[in-house]
Amino acid sequence: MHRLLQGLRLLGAACAAALVVWAAGLGWFLYQGLGAKGDRMLETDAIVVLTGGRFRLESGIDLLEAHRARKLFISGVNQHVDRVALLRVIGPLPDSATCCIVLGHDAADTYGNARETAEWMQREGYHSLRLVTSWYHIPRSRLEFERAMPATAIVLNPVYPIHTEGEEWSERAEMVPLVLREYDKYLGALARPALTPVRRLVPWLVPGGAATDPSATMAGRQS
Repeated sequence: MHRLLQGLRLLGAACAAALVVWAAGLGWFLYQGLGAKGDRMLETDAIVVLTGGRFRLESGIDLLEAHRARKLFISGVNQHVDRVALLRVIGPLPDSATCCIVLGHDAADTYGNARETAEWMQREGYHSLRLVTSWYHIPRSRLEFERAMPATAIVLNPVYPIHTEGEEWSERAEMVPLVLREYDKYLGALARPALTPVRRLVPWLVPGGAATDPSATMAGRQS
């Protein structure tokens, strides 16, 4: 009985320690997302928009129209959406903007976004980009893009939701599970380099989902 109680105490202490580490990591994750403030006046070779969240595309278009980059690359666009269809949804744009929008159809997740963008940047001979995505997606996107393009200068451009006066608190609270899911994906992305060798040796122990994060969106297939 004594050993059982001792084991339970050790288990409780381990769970408490894990919870503290998880909460501290969440605090750092939120700081990275909410504290990211890119210089909107700074020009880069390209603007890169990751599909999957509200207002991301609008923000990218605004930056392109403000001549903050030579081209706008939209990564993770649905295979069935071409440039003409996308421009129809966006609405009328000046020729100086429409000529410089490029779509990427190969990415299905954030890991794929980084690889797809790296290949496009290399083809274009570009060395800097402005990364446009939702604020809660910034930490994982930054991690994947820096891994894929360590020599590329990356300017972060977080997109925040627009709250109206009449918006209910319950609508804002819907962000909580979304942010927590993204935090879990971020932890998975951090751990992937260590998990990949394990998965090669014991594929049934680490499911394929540990390395990917596919989901469906209107414009693309990832978040």
